[in-house]
Amino acid sequence: MDRFMLHLKNTRFAPEDSGNLLAKARQVCSVANTIIRDSRVSTKYVEFDVSIDKSNLDELVSNLKPIAPLDHAKPVVEEHIEKEDAIKLGISYFNDERFWECHEVLEGVWKKCYEGERDLVQGVILVAAALVHYQKFENSICLSVLGRALDKLAKSSGMYHGIDVDALRSKVRAIINSGKISLFSI
Repeated sequence: MDRFMLHLKNTRFAPEDSGNLLAKARQVCSVANTIIRDSRVSTKYVEFDVSIDKSNLDELVSNLKPIAPLDHAKPVVEEHIEKEDAIKLGISYFNDERFWECHEVLEGVWKKCYEGERDLVQGVILVAAALVHYQKFENSICLSVLGRALDKLAKSSGMYHGIDVDALRSKVRAIINSGKISLFSI
């Protein structure tokens, strides 16, 4: 089986709908040997994490149309990307609210980092991971993970490959202090 991130166009759903969307997707999915692992809701997409034989993908997408039309499907494969390109891609994913993919691509960067840079990259990864939980309407988990991210970002400042670390830390701290999760760009 192959693994895909399916991004349906979101025109009416919010993170609190993620559980119902997952149940509905599993209900309409009659494609053999298909696993729909998870559902996340961003302002742009309803995202499903699925495992399916690639030859059955079109049938699954057709079955999901009552939920929303497909924007794009992306195979989940381990990518070997140069550090600079991976960071740019991670930023792009983050700003497009594709937090799970941001987390994944930046893990490849994190594995190649040393000492202080390692904590900084892990902090950004944890912010993305926290927002994955927000997209699943797991707000208390999101806030907890943001606290861990803030700890990792504590010793860094300035700019890191176009990311204003001070502004990032300030946004995370404001969310934690208010208890109100809001999305932002990096």
